[in-house]
Amino acid sequence: MESLRQIFKTLADPTRLRLLFLLEREELAVQELMQVLEMAQSTVSRHLGILRDAGLLRVRREGTFVYYRLTSAEGEWREVWNLTRSSLRDDPTRTRDAAALGAILEARAVRTRSWFDAVGPEWDSLRRVFHDDTQRARAMTRLVPGGLRVADIGTGTGILAQELAGAGLRVIAVDHSRRMLDAARRKLESAGITSVDLRIGEVHDLPLRDAEVDAAFAHMVLHYVPSPADAVREMARIVGPGGTVVVVDFVQHDREWMKEKLGVMWQGFPMETVRTWFEQAGLEGLGIEVTESAARSPELPATFIATAHKRAEENAGSPSRGGAGQQPKTTRQ
Repeated sequence: MESLRQIFKTLADPTRLRLLFLLEREELAVQELMQVLEMAQSTVSRHLGILRDAGLLRVRREGTFVYYRLTSAEGEWREVWNLTRSSLRDDPTRTRDAAALGAILEARAVRTRSWFDAVGPEWDSLRRVFHDDTQRARAMTRLVPGGLRVADIGTGTGILAQELAGAGLRVIAVDHSRRMLDAARRKLESAGITSVDLRIGEVHDLPLRDAEVDAAFAHMVLHYVPSPADAVREMARIVGPGGTVVVVDFVQHDREWMKEKLGVMWQGFPMETVRTWFEQAGLEGLGIEVTESAARSPELPATFIATAHKRAEENAGSPSRGGAGQQPKTTRQ
């Protein structure tokens, strides 16, 4: 009874409910929560403190920012929260908050897109700081055998797409920057590669059908993405049953210079967070390999390769190639 009393006391405040709905959907900073709720920092921070003390929030610090996310509720909390979520599914305040959150995520995406549009073809020279040729090659070995269809998410200037096509894979390369795709097209044409399907689109709404590819690959992309969890869910959606999802990125770090010089949105990710993304996306058999960087000028953080597979029983009637019989999503060519 005491446990239930604490649960009901915590959920009795409408502001705390709004916070939980938002933080179940996305990891957010205090400033972003203030913007959605239209409340002062002291009020938001007070309610966050109560939720944190109740063990409901995961806290992550990145430079001067603090990000919050709802943890996986267990026991009585899970039952009460599921009932609360269901009961307030159509609540107008929750709907307004979701719309405001969407505007914040879009603003994140616009900042990143504008940065890449400005950089364009110069990205190849900037990205040499990653010293990531070896990581790309190692990650490619976790893909599927030659001849199958793969998606290169956040292709940029098409370096990885070129390598994948050269390895005998059929490639769909996606990026949200037209200037980047123009650079990729020129690079591929100069290499004599005409088979790569270049598509413009956002990582949270990929221009591919359900189960259209056998594998999805995101190399050094998620730290530029407004909502990495959504990106992983989309990658899981577009692969067929038993398909492979591969993510290469930085482990959480404190290299502030990377925000200024490379325009990154996130300073890497904790492995616990990465594991949660994959599990929530319905992926299984997750393997994570962490490698320290050999670069010392400038010093780079460690990187990870995360690999998992879509459950074979999901969408069992869906083909893993071409998505025949599926209703296509709107594709922005």
